[in-house]
Amino acid sequence: MRGNYQGHRNIRGRSFGGNPRNFGRGGTMQNRQFQQRHQPKPFIPHVCFDLIQAENSFHRVKPINRTEEKGLNDVILKRNQDLTPTPNEQTHLLNLITKIQNILDNLILSPADFDACTIDEIRQVGSFKKGTMLMSNKLVADLCVVLKTLPTREAVSRLAAKVFEELRKTITNPLELSNLQLSLNESGFEILSPALIAVSAVDVAVQVLVTTQQQNIRKLEPDLHLDSRVCQLSLNSVKHARWFEENASHSTIKVLIRVLKDIRNRFDGLSPLNPWIIDLLSHHAVLNNQKREPLNLVVAFKRIFQLISAGFFLPGSAGIIDPCEGALVRVHTSMNLEQQDMVCYTSQTLLRVLAHGGYKHILGLEGNSSITTSPSVWSGVVVIPSSKAFEPAKEETSSSANADDQDMNDLTEENQLKGENMPQIESTAGETTNIIV
Repeated sequence: MRGNYQGHRNIRGRSFGGNPRNFGRGGTMQNRQFQQRHQPKPFIPHVCFDLIQAENSFHRVKPINRTEEKGLNDVILKRNQDLTPTPNEQTHLLNLITKIQNILDNLILSPADFDACTIDEIRQVGSFKKGTMLMSNKLVADLCVVLKTLPTREAVSRLAAKVFEELRKTITNPLELSNLQLSLNESGFEILSPALIAVSAVDVAVQVLVTTQQQNIRKLEPDLHLDSRVCQLSLNSVKHARWFEENASHSTIKVLIRVLKDIRNRFDGLSPLNPWIIDLLSHHAVLNNQKREPLNLVVAFKRIFQLISAGFFLPGSAGIIDPCEGALVRVHTSMNLEQQDMVCYTSQTLLRVLAHGGYKHILGLEGNSSITTSPSVWSGVVVIPSSKAFEPAKEETSSSANADDQDMNDLTEENQLKGENMPQIESTAGETTNIIV
């Protein structure tokens, strides 16, 4: 029955009296506007342009230059061979890490009087395990030791002394035995076998990364134990090695990783790319395509620079989700904004050099790394290095923006007190505030 609804209640127990805007489940208009303003905006990542994924929409108008493709493929393979340690050096390093791993295995099975710590797991990690090690004057293989107990500095020191003592018993060469060295560091300890003409032409070493189980990371104290962040990185290396072994064993991926590591070492603009980013980027470039088939080496090599140049590792990009993290963590977020921009504009310069046939300079067979910092000429075409787009925010700009935000908040509170229909306010830090009436 129609009539005066004042004082009556609806079936949900809400009063119909007063302002008719109270009708419904959303409350007053002012409350709904307040909720809309304070709801977090969903993060919608953008997918950068990828020619391989869009090849059906962009058909080739110029035939592939087979001679140039073959030349680039041969140069990449030659560079990979130059960067690969010799079989003799790899064998010497393998013998050293095998001896140390056997000693640690024996401490698990029969610790005897060793009670400094309790070992849970031992696993080879790093580039030597993955088969992507670079040739250098010192070859280092990584071995991760996961403890059940907390990694105190005293326990790590006693574990290192025990391993070193047992290792000396297994070496029969007097010259090698006398030169064997042990050193402690922030992640564990390192055992070094210096270069000997009769054994190896380069130094070989085993870095033992000591960490603890995941549930113990938060229990670590800075003054007593190893640094918790270092322990977490060591623990992550086990996950990375396991994932790589299961998903990235293709030979093309390993060649790309080794070549990209060398390019990163020679061009400062690519230095923020850590080994884990390079592993995932190489895997993505080779296997992530519509046909689900491995791309050839030349196409994958070019694709890496095309992706980074298109903003693959810029803020807001979908990038690559870390497969070893439970949450949706994108690997390029480990770089700050300035580093993301630097990697992008350096890759843009290298991509233009690559497009004009300068791949030998990129791979390090000719020239130097100045092509990313100074103009260069390729067949009459001048390539000017890209400039940075990111500028750090100044303190004055930040304080001005905060003052504007405070004024807008005061205006909002005043309108609420008056009971007026407030304008909808959308504000983003560092940007101009827009008022939508």
